Amino acid sequence: MNQPIVLTGIKSTGTPHLGNYIGAIKPALKMAADTANQGIYFIADYHALNSVQDPALFRQYKYEIAATWLALGLDPGTVIFYRQSDIPELLELHYILSCVTPKGLMNRAHAYKAAVDANNQKGLDRDHGVNMGLYTYPILMSADILSFRSDKVPVGRDQIQHVEYARDIAEYFNSTFGPAFTLPEYVVQEESELLPGLDGRKMSKSYGNTISLFEEPAKLQKLINKIKTDSSSPDEPKEPKNSTLFHLYKEFASAEEIEALKNRYSSGIGWGEVKKEVFRVIDRELSEPRRKYGELIDSPALIDSILAEGAVKARELAAEQLKLVKEFIGM
Repeated sequence: MNQPIVLTGIKSTGTPHLGNYIGAIKPALKMAADTANQGIYFIADYHALNSVQDPALFRQYKYEIAATWLALGLDPGTVIFYRQSDIPELLELHYILSCVTPKGLMNRAHAYKAAVDANNQKGLDRDHGVNMGLYTYPILMSADILSFRSDKVPVGRDQIQHVEYARDIAEYFNSTFGPAFTLPEYVVQEESELLPGLDGRKMSKSYGNTISLFEEPAKLQKLINKIKTDSSSPDEPKEPKNSTLFHLYKEFASAEEIEALKNRYSSGIGWGEVKKEVFRVIDRELSEPRRKYGELIDSPALIDSILAEGAVKARELAAEQLKLVKEFIGM
């Protein structure tokens, strides 16, 4: 490929909510539309296996994630879109890379250290509940990145270590066997303001304050109506920056609409009216994707077909890279 390769992994660990959409999905879709790059997008179901170990949910989440991205505009005709578990070359490369990766590097991985710290605080054995999938997570992620000679990997600031580890592991291999790998670069996605949930805190499943991305209109309006507000009367001026409703609104409204609502906050507006406006702009943006999502989720065979076509393209790249790696090793 002549175009720079940009790789994005999407972990299938639950039904997406509005916070996922604004914070991760929307920026990634914008990058996918950039024809200067070759986008590679994959459903990271092997990574999800660390935490999702219910077969029905594991299967359900994979279809939900695939349907979500396709409904929101990911075009499998211009990007390579596949399921991680359909690429066996990844697991072969994972083992090869594990043979040159120092254990100490894994000990310093953020996810593992967080699990150990949590166990220490609870007075448990440091490795309580830690499986080897979690422990070697960075090696599999390195295989994901290096299998496709990825040039750029978009990440949040808290995920930079994953790309740094891929570079480190590639250098361990190259210094041992020869230059099989190019070194990927991380691209820090612009920091977007965290979307607040129903209770004003960061929208998160762990807080139970989320709004599902494709909630039906009636349920969507009910959830918005539950958002906490203060006791100010409709004619009292209100401060937009302290309003959960305003923060939600501005992520889905036009610049003109945002300015108009800001003026109405200053002059006085009832919370009930604001909630109707929040519903209007969210439903406007997501009504058509909601319809497409419904069609896709009812057509698992179609999703399988799209992912299978992507896997063929992905395997060609991964097999070529694995062949080169084996030649350097002497296999």
